[in-house]
Amino acid sequence: MTPLGPADIGALKGRGQRIAVVTAYDAPSARLADAAGVDIVLVGDSAAMTVFGYDSTTPITVDEMLLLSRAVRRGTRRALVVADMPFGSFQVSNHETVAHAVRFVKEAGVDTVKVEGAGTSLPRVTALLDAGISVMGHIGLTPQSVNRLGGYKPQGRTAITAQHLLDQAHALERAGCFAIVLEAIPAPVAGAITRALTIPTIGIGAGAQCDGQVLVWHDMLGLTTGHVPKFVKQYADLGRDAMNALQAYVADVRAGRFPEAQHTYGMPDDQRELFETDLAAFLHEKG
Repeated sequence: MTPLGPADIGALKGRGQRIAVVTAYDAPSARLADAAGVDIVLVGDSAAMTVFGYDSTTPITVDEMLLLSRAVRRGTRRALVVADMPFGSFQVSNHETVAHAVRFVKEAGVDTVKVEGAGTSLPRVTALLDAGISVMGHIGLTPQSVNRLGGYKPQGRTAITAQHLLDQAHALERAGCFAIVLEAIPAPVAGAITRALTIPTIGIGAGAQCDGQVLVWHDMLGLTTGHVPKFVKQYADLGRDAMNALQAYVADVRAGRFPEAQHTYGMPDDQRELFETDLAAFLHEKG
């Protein structure tokens, strides 16, 4: 099985083949996504919320993202592995950006990194590409900047802001990004951006005209607690199934129904008899 590279993802757009992307944060999840035919596995900084229980994506650290990225890499054979650069890892300087990205490539073995925003992020993209590291862009609702954006709400709903997003997308393409995530953008705007670019767009809450789609693992499988975004399609309810299984386990343990004979190990009769003799002698001595 030949692993996909950034150029292969671009070729999918050229052939008109939609690109399937999903987040994953550990080896078993990545293995399932890979076996299912997912094209890109994104080690998202959404792990801050889905895995570590924070209220936003900003607290997660580079070391925590590296831990998750290494696990995902071990579970992936075909899909392109992209790691989110977390908040604080690329905002300070080009030098720090490249240093952190190099760790993702060398220590975790990811194929590319993803950087949120355009504008001030453009020099970072250029620095990464100059260092030989492929970059995926991300515009629209950028969770790392959610406070500046005024909360988790759609972007580009006016003509002026829509044009600004189109300009950002063009800038990221010119900078050398191999693909761009469009998050929480009106479908007509995302469609216009997609048609205007030669590189693929990956939508999340951006309509069906994007070249591909991405969903968060926990959202699509019913593992998210609390609010689920409007754009999520839930393909399973593993949270409910897991709760039912756990409740059944607790009931079986308390009622003495688990473990049963098929869940236990035995020993040869002669060894058991010898052990019982030794045990009796031990208890007699102790008593």
